[in-house]
Amino acid sequence: MADYQEEDLQKFLKNVDEITNLIQEMNSDDPVVREKAVLETEKRLQFTEEDQEEDECRTTVDKTMISPPQASTKNTDEINTEAFLASMEKDAKERAKRRRENKVLADALKEKGNEAFVKGDYETAILCYSEGLEKLKDMKVLYTNRAQCDEKCTKAYFHMGKAHLALKNYSVSRGCYQKILEINPQLQTQVKDYLNQVDLREKADLQEKEAQEALDSGTNTAVTTKNLLEILSKPDHIPSFYAGGIEILTDMMKDCTERTLFRTHNGFSIISENEVIRRCFSTAGKDAVEETVCMSVLRLWQAVCSENEENQRLLVLRPDTGQLLPSLLASRVPNIRQQTLALLLQLAQTENGRSLIMGHLDLTGLLEALVSFLDFSDKKANSAMGLLTDLALEERFQVWFQASLPDVLLALTGVLKRDPKVTNTSALCQCIAIMGNLSAEAATRRQMSASEEFRDACLGLMAKCEEDVDLFREVMYTLLGLMMNLCLQSPCVSEVWAMEVSRKCLSLLNSQDGGILTRAAGILSRTLSSSLKIVEEALRAGVVKKMIKFLKAGGQTASRYAVKILAICTNSYHEAREELIRLDKKLGVLMQLLGSEDEILVGNATLCLGNCVEVPHVASSLLTTDIVPVLLKLAGGDAQKTAVQLNAGIALGKLCTAEPRCTARQGAQLLLWRKPPHPQGTGESSGCSRRGNTVMGQGSFWAPTAVVFSLFHSRSLLQPLLFLPLLPLPLTPSPLLSVSFLSPLLFQKQTSPASFFFFFFFAWDLSVWENVP
Repeated sequence: MADYQEEDLQKFLKNVDEITNLIQEMNSDDPVVREKAVLETEKRLQFTEEDQEEDECRTTVDKTMISPPQASTKNTDEINTEAFLASMEKDAKERAKRRRENKVLADALKEKGNEAFVKGDYETAILCYSEGLEKLKDMKVLYTNRAQCDEKCTKAYFHMGKAHLALKNYSVSRGCYQKILEINPQLQTQVKDYLNQVDLREKADLQEKEAQEALDSGTNTAVTTKNLLEILSKPDHIPSFYAGGIEILTDMMKDCTERTLFRTHNGFSIISENEVIRRCFSTAGKDAVEETVCMSVLRLWQAVCSENEENQRLLVLRPDTGQLLPSLLASRVPNIRQQTLALLLQLAQTENGRSLIMGHLDLTGLLEALVSFLDFSDKKANSAMGLLTDLALEERFQVWFQASLPDVLLALTGVLKRDPKVTNTSALCQCIAIMGNLSAEAATRRQMSASEEFRDACLGLMAKCEEDVDLFREVMYTLLGLMMNLCLQSPCVSEVWAMEVSRKCLSLLNSQDGGILTRAAGILSRTLSSSLKIVEEALRAGVVKKMIKFLKAGGQTASRYAVKILAICTNSYHEAREELIRLDKKLGVLMQLLGSEDEILVGNATLCLGNCVEVPHVASSLLTTDIVPVLLKLAGGDAQKTAVQLNAGIALGKLCTAEPRCTARQGAQLLLWRKPPHPQGTGESSGCSRRGNTVMGQGSFWAPTAVVFSLFHSRSLLQPLLFLPLLPLPLTPSPLLSVSFLSPLLFQKQTSPASFFFFFFFAWDLSVWENVP
């Protein structure tokens, strides 16, 4: 390449970098940076126009205007100037006058709004401030005052709603809470809770009226319920006396009337505040009678809370219940644990009950107690894990779990250290699945993966399951899901741990179970990149051959993992590329992936192809395929993700580097090729195009110049492509064409740097070819 050509090329590349920076600055959130970029752009455009006039080699353009200005005399210019200035002055005066008038009106509306605000009439105040802003939109005090009104109005309606609820004006209370939602729709969750409280209180009030009517009419069960509560309220009897009375009372709780009378006659207080019963709770397990009292009370609570949400609320809101229920759940007496679990399962059946549990019980103690049920081999363990699963699905529990993980991580680590041979397999899987779901949150995953003991416990359980994968298949499958999430943590906390996990997953690739295979491959796709040693070991274990089998078998999830593993391996070692070519000589498996709708698959497949064409003779074997137009489409804009476009462009560059016949004349034809027209809304277009007639995301030209973009890593290829014998033209692009293509991009905030880059080269290409004889 001649010196002047090299100099022009370097100048051109510099200009591209500078214009790319301008585009980024014009998209900046900083108005100062944005304004500065606009000014610099205008200077550049003016400079290119002047430069065009000086350069005789470029095509000149007649910039004829639709209405060209007529030649005028000096006097006419002076008159026009004076008239223009007079018009401007008149307009300015009129604007100033209107603003003064609007200012007076806005001030008056502000004062009127202030008066309404002082009186507590917030709705009128908001209306006045809003009207004032219509008169004068830049009057900041009106925005401030209206915001204060919104806040005051919201608080006022909240307190009004509570007051009317206490007065049992349920419809009015409900209306107040709905007003809050009208003022601030973002409070939808809180308003939903308030409305739920109104519904529950109204329902409870109706129950109490019906129960009182039954009692007044002398219904036998209603009268008996009242008398039993009066007997149980007497202090200082022996425990067996209370146990017997509670058993009889439990048998009476068959209907909503009796359950409501239990509440209205202070049944919860009578039981909870009885000193003998309280003592039985604290010493349960030491004496059979005391254990009987505890069991009787737990069964009574289940009976009175059945289908009665108000009773559930009163029970959980008792000051001592928050600590009492988790402690009974962890009792040494199996029967007490079982009855407590049954009560909690009953509470958790409704959204309101789960909210009560999470809002008022000791969740740390509750979680540890539920996890301890894995000691049971029967259905109690499954019931406990079912309760924990229901709670873990609630957002409030997830927030608490993330904040309290250091306190409960030891208990969860203990779960992973259990021997699957002596643990309820189904319950163990449920518990591990809960940990896996919670670890999907980045903050939770970070804390789990940072614990060496937790990581080692995962490996230990994995080793135990490997002893008999068929027997512990479900445990292994669930554990792999948890470990997949842990491996998302980047960078990996421990390379040694990642190496050990990878080894175990490589051995699992010999499994016949599709689920195990897929998740093992998923873990490998996330651990291989952490160390070249892991990649080397994977290659020795034949991972390339196994991943090719994955791709041939199909399946979107498995294919995602497989092609990512191949991309990592081929990107790291030449041996991996050679083995892939040996197994898939014409790269048919990878090329088939380029037509997928999944751009993650496509992106990794293009990266893998780019790596493989570096192997000698591979590029030549692809000459008879449609690989070039397929990659060209992806690079030009059919792919939505920028990374896919760049990977496709790089693959094209490597292909042209390895096979010269992909450059020169063929490259010139590709540069002039346009995307075939495709009717709007007719679905997929031909080939690998998946986005109808959309080009580069927007616009009418498809950008084939991704080839040029990808070729910059090998400047020698520019010579046959850009310096053909018949084209002794300067390298600098035609200013008119450059501006015509770049102008729409310069003023569209959503234009990506990659799209701008492709369009810039497209303009440059046409400026070269437009003068071809």
